[in-house]
Amino acid sequence: MMKNKINFKKYLMYILVVSICLLILFLIINTYEYNTYKNNFNNKLLSILTTLKNNYPNLSESEIIEILNSNDLSSENVLEKYSIDINKESIIKENDNSSHVFIIINSIYLILTILTIIFIFLIYEKMKDKDIKEITKYIEEINNKNYTLRIDEISEDELSILKNEIYKTTIMLKENAENSNIDKVKLKKSLEDISHQIKTPLTSILVILDNLIDDPNMDNKVREEFIRDIKREIANISFFVQTILKLSKFDANTISYLKEEVLVKNIIEEAIRNVSTLCDLKNIKLEVEGKEDIVLNCDFKWQVEAITNILKNCIEHSKDYSKIIISYNKNNAYISIQIKDFGEGILKKDLPHIFERFYKGGNATKESIGIGLSLAKTIIEQNNGSISVDSDENGTRFEIRYINL
Repeated sequence: MMKNKINFKKYLMYILVVSICLLILFLIINTYEYNTYKNNFNNKLLSILTTLKNNYPNLSESEIIEILNSNDLSSENVLEKYSIDINKESIIKENDNSSHVFIIINSIYLILTILTIIFIFLIYEKMKDKDIKEITKYIEEINNKNYTLRIDEISEDELSILKNEIYKTTIMLKENAENSNIDKVKLKKSLEDISHQIKTPLTSILVILDNLIDDPNMDNKVREEFIRDIKREIANISFFVQTILKLSKFDANTISYLKEEVLVKNIIEEAIRNVSTLCDLKNIKLEVEGKEDIVLNCDFKWQVEAITNILKNCIEHSKDYSKIIISYNKNNAYISIQIKDFGEGILKKDLPHIFERFYKGGNATKESIGIGLSLAKTIIEQNNGSISVDSDENGTRFEIRYINL
């Protein structure tokens, strides 16, 4: 772009230099014309004065000066006798001749000036036409989804605003195209993951149903166990579908939040109620620590959803008869909620990926579908929050921070 500005300044400098040269030439011609007329007149006048002085020696210099400065036009009648009209022609013949010469010179100058202006205009139009053709070419390339616009190759003139806008549009279209390709890849991967997540429980259900159909005399205890397995798999599919629908709403930005002042204690208590059955199955104890008057401005339902998903993850990876500690506090900068379990922990290689959609770490359970933590992270971040995790062989600790606004 700097190169274009330099070229444009050079172009303006050329115009300025040409204009100055034409002006100087005009002044030279006019000065020369004036001097020519002056010299012719002065020479003739000097000749007349010399003749007067020689023929009339008694004529004083003061009288001659008076004659020169006089405006008396009585001599007009005398000149008319010689067919000389001072209103139409010069008394001095040399001035008439010089006038014809200067008419020709001025005509040539005028023609050269007009040709120079036309030449500069044509050069300018040629440059503008070149830029317009390049812009048209770039627009055609954009229409063909080629977004490699070389804006630095276009010279800078009054079309620069248009070029810059085209450049901005090109960048926007390029980003949209790249994002579209990324979205297509993500969609393809998501569909593959969804297909896999649904296929596994459906296959299990079909196998169990085949066993039930093929063996009508199956032992009642085994039959009941199979039915419970089917119910569990259907529940997993139902949970998976509901979670996918929630994530799709976030992706489409169709979630409308109902924010209000809510006690953090109430959010945690509601989340605990949602996972109480899971805790009872593994005999896991939930301990809560924090001041009861801490208030968070949020959508109560969605924040309960986020905390519930984190607790479910902690319960899945906790040992039987263990505990999970939930603590929360507030300082001048943020409100913090910490959830710590005492399970087997998350593998170090899995830590950077646990919030990715459909990611299942090495210690993931069979029932895990890999979207609960992703949904929790999305909800928390849309409420001006952040979530982090650290883990070792003694357990995992999640920390959520909501910025005080």
